[in-house]
Amino acid sequence: MTKNIFLNPAEIQFISLRAQGPGGQNVNKVETAVQLRFNVRLSASIPEGVRMRLLALAKNQITREGWLVIKAGRFRTRERNKQDALARLQRMVQRAAVVPKKRIKTRPTKASKQRRLDQKKLRSNTKRLRSSPGA
Repeated sequence: MTKNIFLNPAEIQFISLRAQGPGGQNVNKVETAVQLRFNVRLSASIPEGVRMRLLALAKNQITREGWLVIKAGRFRTRERNKQDALARLQRMVQRAAVVPKKRIKTRPTKASKQRRLDQKKLRSNTKRLRSSPGA
């Protein structure tokens, strides 16, 4: 999958189902759509940090038991849909494998604080000049 992560094919399940939408005569007879199921929580192939990021990244596609469910039905053949589902799983794992950069707290400089205060004074003066003289 990635440089250091290789998913065990035994951990991935494929279920064939009928595709949705228009499709002519075969739409009600042939099961060309594929549902990929991968248990993220029980997988030994994924390091702990990647697992946590993957669970957060795909939270809407993961069941309570920890199964990541990807449904692929774009193509007319089961094999192409299977490849599509695997490619989508691969992209998800690759995105989860990227460690986010830690944010370094910075403080505003003295000059930027002064510029902000100067802008506030200018704005205040402009509003004061707009008001009526008696107020």
